[in-house]
Amino acid sequence: MSNNSNGIGVSRRDFMKVAGRYGMTSALIAAGGVAATASLSQLAHAAEETDKKRYAVEPKFKLKFGAAGFNEAALDIQKSGQLFFARDLEERTNGAIRVEFIGNNAICGQTNCVKKSQQGIVDIVSASTQNSAGGAPYLNVLDYAYMFPSRAAQYHFLYSKGSEKLLRQPLRDRHKLQFLFSHCELRGIQLGMKYDDKPDITSIEQLAGTKNRVTGTQLGRIAMQLMDLNPVPVAWSETLDALKTGLVDGAETWASAVAYAGMAPVVSQSVDLQFFCGTEFTGMTLPVFDSLGSDLQDDVMESAYTSQIYTQGMNEAGLFSISGATTPQHPDTIFAKNNTRMITLSDEELLKAEKMCSPEYNPEPWAEWRERLNKWSGGHDTYKEIYDIAREIPKDTDAVNVKPNRWWRS
Repeated sequence: MSNNSNGIGVSRRDFMKVAGRYGMTSALIAAGGVAATASLSQLAHAAEETDKKRYAVEPKFKLKFGAAGFNEAALDIQKSGQLFFARDLEERTNGAIRVEFIGNNAICGQTNCVKKSQQGIVDIVSASTQNSAGGAPYLNVLDYAYMFPSRAAQYHFLYSKGSEKLLRQPLRDRHKLQFLFSHCELRGIQLGMKYDDKPDITSIEQLAGTKNRVTGTQLGRIAMQLMDLNPVPVAWSETLDALKTGLVDGAETWASAVAYAGMAPVVSQSVDLQFFCGTEFTGMTLPVFDSLGSDLQDDVMESAYTSQIYTQGMNEAGLFSISGATTPQHPDTIFAKNNTRMITLSDEELLKAEKMCSPEYNPEPWAEWRERLNKWSGGHDTYKEIYDIAREIPKDTDAVNVKPNRWWRS
């Protein structure tokens, strides 16, 4: 299946035939429920059954889900829960909500999905919060350097009631966006092929002076400048070519993004710098959410909660067994097959990087943005309050052991 991009055992052309007959969303949901070796007839049968079930009743609401570049293949690598959420929401509401899942950058991309939600073009949106910060600047609140010491701390914050006042409510107030759930990783520097024949990176000084792709986050640029990582804005869709051609030395992103985007062949060393959030979130426009009525709103929140749990466990497993973003690496992973080295820096080097760039040790470069975000939040000290919540659990807590909690309930 050389030209397949949907994670199943049929060609891209045959998949599109099934999608053309039963709809892209039914085909994608069906693909998620069949074996990777499924034949065309098996996929078609699953899509037909899915389609019958989804269209058995007339929905009260038809919602467009703009999912940036995601499809079934990408979500088989980075387990960020978008298709799971769409399927769960339809089933939970007994078809009262029908979701049209539009990925593959067909309706919006990483940098403009939130903007298109604000324009009413899509109702549900998924992209990284960092790329979305251009359209919803309050999302920068997640991007203070070294505010989160681990992926576990990120999940703990998203489950916490503090996430309501420090993240979700300000997003509703300022950007009319209901933040539902998110995948959690921490960003590092993904070095291109000029570092293929060089020894493993062991210190932050070895990265100084490199030129690195940066996302739409304004706060991420501050951290990179303070570590002499020379941020260069490059669209996500152009990052692979930029790494391949040497336009940039590296890219700031997280490990499973390298894997799902097909970048592993041009990334030689994945340096786990862990310096700020990598959060692929899913949200709903507030006017749409408000229009649903209380019962369906409850269903949306329960589906979001279930999807958060799904993402928490499944992506952690995927990092080990699919992406290969662990030390040591599982041999049959994307990183291992492409000789992408996973570089784990020592605690001493990470602390050195933190002292260079975090508000805790170097507050002045953050002061203007911190004041702005504090004002937007309604007067909270956003960095300090999120920092404290992130440290309510031990630093060595495994991400899969973070206890889920319905954050919206009092």
